[in-house]
Amino acid sequence: MADIKLFSGTNSRYLADKIADYYGLPLSSLVVNKFKDGEMQPIIQESVRGAYVFFIQSTFAPADNLLELLLLIDGAKRASAGYITAVIPYFGYARQDRKDKPRVPISAKLIANLLEAAGVNRIMTMDFHADQIQGFFDIPVDHLKGEAIFMPYLKNLDMSNVTFASPDVGGVKRARSFAQYFERDLVICDKERRKANEVAAITVIGEVKGRDVILIDDLVDTAGTLCKAADALIEKGARSVKAMCTHPVLSGDAYKNIENSQIEKLIVTDTIPLKQKSEKIEVLQSAKLFARAIRNTHEYRSIAALFVEK
Repeated sequence: MADIKLFSGTNSRYLADKIADYYGLPLSSLVVNKFKDGEMQPIIQESVRGAYVFFIQSTFAPADNLLELLLLIDGAKRASAGYITAVIPYFGYARQDRKDKPRVPISAKLIANLLEAAGVNRIMTMDFHADQIQGFFDIPVDHLKGEAIFMPYLKNLDMSNVTFASPDVGGVKRARSFAQYFERDLVICDKERRKANEVAAITVIGEVKGRDVILIDDLVDTAGTLCKAADALIEKGARSVKAMCTHPVLSGDAYKNIENSQIEKLIVTDTIPLKQKSEKIEVLQSAKLFARAIRNTHEYRSIAALFVEK
């Protein structure tokens, strides 16, 4: 079997170190030189000829994270790497996955094209904003599920009075998987959004009176939707509201919004590093899941075996 090489992008080193520890293999060496104007020149500092190469890099802002990943893939391809996998815990630009108004890009498809053009052979990520983004690629995609991290966490809690909720209609499938697994009710928060990052109104569909509600979503950006959904649920009689979101984008006034909201706790994973600490935010590790997925890929074993059985 070919050698395996794990590399980390600059801004995902905090996570790549943990993944390498769980895998039991040190990160391979690379440096990223920068010219005075900010142009990057990544240099892989050891041979990758014929090797299974894994580049670990989330593509959150700034866009340099994506560009660095593309350059690393190109460098490995030109160095005759045997097989290149981009491990992208958070896949940026995934929210623009369709043409929903005139003269807008389908950004997720463009990013898929860029990665393939750079020479990647496989993508590994967790919780796309929309499952159909897998179809934008003509190469294998290992789409890991955040529920593999969240469900074991919830098993240690008292779930007897819990109702699960989706903060919007688009997230119903994700929230339903939790409701079915724990055999609990599901409610939907139907939101009216007049422009990006601004929710005009939320209507709760379902009964939540006296219930402990857990909102399920793939990412939290400004937290506007989550906070308004929590307000609507409390107004409908919910006893408490928690939220679970895989990717803590947390931009703008997100931290202030969460601190001042009726959300008791926000549970996230570490696919994106927190910009600041908050007593309301709890971070769960994703490194073990990614390390197991990398091993299963390298050893030609099932990725589906890592998911939580329904």
